[in-house]
Amino acid sequence: MSLQTPLRGLRCFCVAAECLSFKDTAKQLYLTPSAVSHQIKQLEDNLNLSLFERKTRAIELTETGKQFYLEIKPLLEQLSQTITQFSQVERVREVSISMPEFFASELFVPRLRGWSEQFPNINLKLETVKSRRENTKYTDVSVVLSGKKPEDASVYDLFPISYLPACNPALFQKLHNKGYRVLEKTPLILHQARPTAWHQWAERVGYHQFQPKQIIQLDSMFSVARAAQQGLGVALIPMPISHAWFTGGSLVKLFEQELVSRDRYYLVQHNDDTDRPEIKLLIDWILKSFHTADFSLPAMTK
Repeated sequence: MSLQTPLRGLRCFCVAAECLSFKDTAKQLYLTPSAVSHQIKQLEDNLNLSLFERKTRAIELTETGKQFYLEIKPLLEQLSQTITQFSQVERVREVSISMPEFFASELFVPRLRGWSEQFPNINLKLETVKSRRENTKYTDVSVVLSGKKPEDASVYDLFPISYLPACNPALFQKLHNKGYRVLEKTPLILHQARPTAWHQWAERVGYHQFQPKQIIQLDSMFSVARAAQQGLGVALIPMPISHAWFTGGSLVKLFEQELVSRDRYYLVQHNDDTDRPEIKLLIDWILKSFHTADFSLPAMTK
């Protein structure tokens, strides 16, 4: 008969024994007072015992009820601890991360299958930001693009960024092998966060008296890459983050010379909660994924 006693009835009894109120018990267990009363009555019927003395505006434990509470309470606590201990291995957890849109679409999301296969019980919440000025510290960790190392306590260096002149294959066939001066005859595309990047690149390669025909500034790196893909002009494309655009054939590097910048991607941990191992697991997975990535480009098509 005792094996048929529902655990929820025993838990309800222990809370009621401590509250001495079916109404307060109902609030704690998110039940109705009538549901509490029903569970207690069912428990008493299963045990064939009277556990409470019901009065007009109160309840009291019977002597049997007091003894039963003293015996059953430690057992329920031990059962709860055992269930918690074993469920730690399989419980579903969540970790949040924020990063620039282009980093998410080009590098992070394509690798998420590896995360899901390795950690199926850890949910991932991804937030994207459009500019480096947006505040992202409400997530557990962030990937940030910065010209200097962030001042947060836990910062991991991912990789540096350089910028490569590139265009679509059709425009490449028209422009390659014609020297730097060809850039004065076609629109040049760049991100508006780096408005002088083309002039910096020209200075870097010794292209003096650089006078571009037209410079087009766009507010997202995805727009920059897409404009180059569509044949709008030659763009300064960030590397190695745009690796897939080249390996897939959407873009071709027009010149070998890159503009090396101070910008680097960093992984920043905002939450130092040591009781959440999923945060450390995500950090370790990201470091391993991007430190071992192959970012080599195919050779130019002649």
